[in-house]
Amino acid sequence: MTEHVDVLIIGAGLSGIGAAATLASRQPGKSYLVLEGRSASGGTWDLFRYPGVRSDSDMYTLGYRFKPWLGDKALADGASILDYVRETAVEHGVDEHIRHDQHISAVDWDSETATWTVTAESGEVWTCSFLWSCTGYYNYDQGFTPHFEGRERFRGEIVHPQHWPEDLEYAGKKVVVIGSGATAVTLVPAMADEAAKVTMLQRSPTYILSLPAKDPIALGVRKVLPRQVAYNVTRFKNIAQASALYNVSQKQPKLVRKAIRRMTMKQLPEDYPVDVHFKPKYGPWDQRLCLVPNGDLFKAIRSGKADVVTDTIETFTETGIRLASGDELEADIIITATGLNLQLFGGIEVTIDGEKLDAPNTMAYRGLMLSDLPNFAYTIGYTNASWTLKADLVAEFVCRVLEHMDEVGARTVVPVRQEGVAEEPFMDFEAGYVLRSLDDLPKQGDVEPWKLKQSWFHDVRAIRNSRIDDGVLEFS
Repeated sequence: MTEHVDVLIIGAGLSGIGAAATLASRQPGKSYLVLEGRSASGGTWDLFRYPGVRSDSDMYTLGYRFKPWLGDKALADGASILDYVRETAVEHGVDEHIRHDQHISAVDWDSETATWTVTAESGEVWTCSFLWSCTGYYNYDQGFTPHFEGRERFRGEIVHPQHWPEDLEYAGKKVVVIGSGATAVTLVPAMADEAAKVTMLQRSPTYILSLPAKDPIALGVRKVLPRQVAYNVTRFKNIAQASALYNVSQKQPKLVRKAIRRMTMKQLPEDYPVDVHFKPKYGPWDQRLCLVPNGDLFKAIRSGKADVVTDTIETFTETGIRLASGDELEADIIITATGLNLQLFGGIEVTIDGEKLDAPNTMAYRGLMLSDLPNFAYTIGYTNASWTLKADLVAEFVCRVLEHMDEVGARTVVPVRQEGVAEEPFMDFEAGYVLRSLDDLPKQGDVEPWKLKQSWFHDVRAIRNSRIDDGVLEFS
């Protein structure tokens, strides 16, 4: 017999567990399941196992609104974050509702019965009244690796951080890390102590900011205020600081560029070519800023255990990489920290009454539902701030929608696209993984509630405090 639940959540990572915990708290009468494709919960924080893996946002904002982060470090290691997520699941009873090893292949909405049918690759089938995708935004099975000429000639090991071998030995070896994003700047200092030399090979520079590993204000207020109050104070402080930096970066990019350059220069040797390796061509926050705890990347460079090379790859060789400049980098191990493959809703085939959803022809409503797709929500976090800030707001909104449906006796809810709303790309963000996938994504509109704002302060008004019956959501 097919199991039916009120709400079915796909994904048991940071978003899915937060969604389920919020649902269980605010809608205790609703039955729910969390279906997870992998054999363990935790999502990103269970998948990524490379050296030094950590958050690239502070934990006071990456943590859930309802569960204070009690660790000492503002930028926490992956294992600590995984423990935090799983602890949340246990505390709220979510772990009892998770079904592991259930990779969902297809979901179909039936208008006549107002139910979703959810099918796993295992052949198991569930039905639900409301479907909630918390699958993240990238392909868990395959990271992005561009074509490298001569790759097959290299005699050493080639590793993508998304699939780190447990038995990889790099002590005393020459390592080249290709990339300049969050993963690369994490790997380089983490490997530098044991490796003979670690070189970060980048095609172009990235903005990198040093952040204290511990937040003294957070640790201070924790001593004098109740746990949740102290957490709320630090959380708001960090949201305000990050928002201010983003807004100033957008309005005064030259000013912020100069400030970052000055801070970078102070942490590198006096004669270091800062403008060659740490002066991006784009403006601050056109792509995500990389944070490094206590300047660990700069310390590794100062020590001579790590260096940065800015050049393009001509070809892999038997012993390393030949660059367009003619220089050669010797390597025993090459790590391709070249990014992610963006994937909408975990690659699940979505159909409505048997007809495949044409995602690029839908429009995102408040960045959490899609036009003409009934009883469906998704969680995708911010690109310019902590993921969980948006995830928390989405969870609250979905619960409010469900409450309203119960109040008015509605079986379905769907955002109805309005005439005259102009289409815009789903994300105004220049990261490679976004630009490669824009044609496959839904659109956003040029006016609210179809306009996606990368701002927590805006979304508190537009999501947390907005009217549910807003004339755009249609209940029936």
